[in-house]
Amino acid sequence: MVSTDKSAAMTGFFDEVKRRKVYQVAAAYIIAAGGIIQLASAAFPAWELPNWALRLVIVLLLMGFPIALILAWAYDITAQGVRVTPTPAGPRSHRRRNIVMLVMTGVAVSAAAGFFLLPRVSAYKCDKSIAVLPFENLSDEKENAYFADGIQDDVLTNLSKIGDLKVISRTSVMPYRGKTSNVREIGKALGVGAILEGSVRRMGNRVRVNVQLINADTDEHMWAEDYDRDLTDVFAIQTDLAQQIVRELQAKLSPMEKAQIERRPTENGEAYLAFMQGHEVFYRADKFRSNTEKAEQFFDEATKLDPKFAGAFAALARVHEWSYRDFDPTPARKEKARAAAVEALRLQPNLPEAHLAMGFYYYYCERDYQGALNEFAIAKLSLPNSPEVYMAIGAIERRQGKWKESTANLERAASLSPKDAWVLQNLADNYYANRNFETAEKIFDRAIEAAPQSLGPRAEKAKLALDWKGDLSVMEKELTQLPAGVDPDGLVTFSRVQLLLLQRKFPDAIALLKQSPQDVFHYQPREFFEGAIYTFLNDKEKAVSAFERARPIAEKALRESPDDASRHVTLGFILAGIGQKNAAIAEGKRAVELLPESQDAFDGPKMNVHLAQIYAWTGENDQALELLDRSLNTPNGVTVPFLRLDPMWDPLRSDPRFQALIDRYAAKA
Repeated sequence: MVSTDKSAAMTGFFDEVKRRKVYQVAAAYIIAAGGIIQLASAAFPAWELPNWALRLVIVLLLMGFPIALILAWAYDITAQGVRVTPTPAGPRSHRRRNIVMLVMTGVAVSAAAGFFLLPRVSAYKCDKSIAVLPFENLSDEKENAYFADGIQDDVLTNLSKIGDLKVISRTSVMPYRGKTSNVREIGKALGVGAILEGSVRRMGNRVRVNVQLINADTDEHMWAEDYDRDLTDVFAIQTDLAQQIVRELQAKLSPMEKAQIERRPTENGEAYLAFMQGHEVFYRADKFRSNTEKAEQFFDEATKLDPKFAGAFAALARVHEWSYRDFDPTPARKEKARAAAVEALRLQPNLPEAHLAMGFYYYYCERDYQGALNEFAIAKLSLPNSPEVYMAIGAIERRQGKWKESTANLERAASLSPKDAWVLQNLADNYYANRNFETAEKIFDRAIEAAPQSLGPRAEKAKLALDWKGDLSVMEKELTQLPAGVDPDGLVTFSRVQLLLLQRKFPDAIALLKQSPQDVFHYQPREFFEGAIYTFLNDKEKAVSAFERARPIAEKALRESPDDASRHVTLGFILAGIGQKNAAIAEGKRAVELLPESQDAFDGPKMNVHLAQIYAWTGENDQALELLDRSLNTPNGVTVPFLRLDPMWDPLRSDPRFQALIDRYAAKA
């Protein structure tokens, strides 16, 4: 009897739902809601609305479904307008039961739809930002690690050309190589919504690449793929990867961007392998001379294997430009840089890396800042996610004295590459130059954390402690932490000699110099440092002897590069040491003429400090003190703590004006 009553009640409920046209309203609502969700899914990412906005729309539509059913039950649309639906005769308890069943049905349908829709929206809609983690090398030959890095870097290069994406640089993701860090933690640390990780196995001319795209917010997989191709098809893999990622992140891809990521850089597999090896060496955290020269060999080989490989010529130009800037400022090197950059542009006029190379040629080799900025602006259009572009622009702006604009561009570079020690070091240098030492120290610490084995940030932090507080302990600590035998390009020995000089342990400094196999320290001959130390020891005979031996070396270097300001400074000190006052001052003035503060607000102040030192060594105290007074007020100038420590200023210490200058600026500080 009870079963019969329930069956009759359900039949009555469905008959009433049909009579009140609730079915039609429910169907219309579901169709309309589905259309709205589909439209919002496509439009919201294009409008750059946050993910929660789409989820809110879905929740509101789900909540509205039971309400729509109730309204359809209660009202009907007639020719005379909206009218209350007539209620049939029957027990009131049946009417209440029907309404409860209607509401429960609506809530159940909404809950089921929400259970299906919301997790998918949460999992697959993430910010259009991505980090590509180092690909694991599964090849039997472990020396093929550079190949896995090359695949990763080319994927990054393709993605970085897409303006609608935020892409974290390769250098910032390298610290995660081989680590099992939580994807959510990595996403938070790098500020991205998606993580791409993968592995590469190379077997002769076959390549197997496995990749997976993960939502950094939910740790859920968005997409995965396996590729098994010939080595010559590796570019097709990289292109497909970039396009799949664009689709999954719902980013916009312009026709120009699509053409760029589809273009094959070379048809020669051996040239591509040589290019990959050169890239891995050149972009290490420390740009030692040995690394630069090795990278040059790889890139040069790539251009010979494929004379039409524009990217390899651009990379070769970058190596020559850095060599000119760092250790070989000769006309021959300058011409090599120009020729390689011109050839890259001739082969592929729209290649952004070629414009970047030409920009660095104007910057490093010609000091043509506007020409460089013009090329960087072209490169930036196609490399909107390149921290290198922003860093290059910032580096030029600080030389132009535009410190605020420079710092903004360097901060932008650091946001795109938050764990890049080189970028962070350059950013810290801006704060350092403007005597914001506390902020600079914090950024140097970030650089050291990003690249614990890199010498550059540690050396800069030690120098900061000297200029800020006259604190030698930081340099002592950093030097004691270096592994035994590590001395790339003699930089560690040079730092140890500097420390001993500041500690006034002059005999120990001489002994260390004589023990070292290096003939050149910091691009200056060993004999120059010997002469300076004997000068500090008041041993004039040995000082003059050492300077006389250093002189022909310095003169030869200057003949090779007559426009290099630092080489004029070196010769100026040597001439001052052997008593040729006028010639020494002339060399110091020539250095300032070549690199005046008006044309270089970053390195120019250093030339004025060196001229002041030459004045001090030649007894011209008035001129030395005048330059020091100005330098103490100038960004990237000398500081009071370093004046107190550096023995180079010993000739001025008996002059009461020197101490008065120190006291005055110490009080201001």
